[in-house]
Amino acid sequence: MALSDSRRLKPLEVSRALAAALMTLYDFPHPHRPGRTIRGYDRPHAMRTAKMCVTVADRLGHPRERIRLYHVACLLHDLGRAGLDRRLFGMIWSWAKQRGIPTRPREWRALHPRTKYGRETEAFVSLYRQDLIASGVAMNKWAVEQIEMRLGYARRLARRLRTVKPQLKALGVGWKPWMQQVMLYYYYPERLAKATVWVRQLAEILVACEQFEAYSNQRRGRDYYARRKESVPEAFAYLDKLRQEGILSRQVVSAVRSLTAEGAFDAILEDARGEPLTRSDRRYLRDLIEQRV
Repeated sequence: MALSDSRRLKPLEVSRALAAALMTLYDFPHPHRPGRTIRGYDRPHAMRTAKMCVTVADRLGHPRERIRLYHVACLLHDLGRAGLDRRLFGMIWSWAKQRGIPTRPREWRALHPRTKYGRETEAFVSLYRQDLIASGVAMNKWAVEQIEMRLGYARRLARRLRTVKPQLKALGVGWKPWMQQVMLYYYYPERLAKATVWVRQLAEILVACEQFEAYSNQRRGRDYYARRKESVPEAFAYLDKLRQEGILSRQVVSAVRSLTAEGAFDAILEDARGEPLTRSDRRYLRDLIEQRV
């Protein structure tokens, strides 16, 4: 058997059984109801995003053994939001978005440069506690944890990883430091300034695919952003904005664009939307290959 044939036979993704086991790591003990568990929010989002990521990583030539570990990282990319309370999280962040308040650490620091690095959650709570209370949010420890899920994501992810690493080991997953770096890139791009080129590229792929899926995700649009309609052009406009900001490279955006034009993600987008793509959507997707990045 030729080497190339052997390579093709190696699975690109982790097994379905392992993926299902990894999804249970999103479950979180309910803070107010002993014995109850908060089931991980929107597991299908993690599954769809990870599938897109490994497809793009394979297109860009990453070795399959690396991609299998990458698949694990992508499946767990939202682990720092384990325990997300849909109603409370949506209330806080919809309130913030309506008022133009930054919801990501780098954007917060750009507007509030005096905030100590890593203390964005505390700064947000200090500034807006009374306003949130007035809007109906009970500003208790649980509410602060929902804020931490965005503005303090690195800190919360580190805590969750410490908790689940024994389970990862039992599942046969050898965790690597670069996997956590990749998971943090969207919120903390500065942390990868000196990263190896391939680590940076995998991080970019995760950001591109996660955002593309999120812009197509009906449930997230409703719960997070009070969005009523998903738009493929808006999704690519945001990816182009991230490219202009230096978060995404031309190579990664081009790979996502070409795979989308080929139809590689049609089923994923329909699943995210909960409805078939319209004729105009399909025409737009097929025409992407002719558009320059």
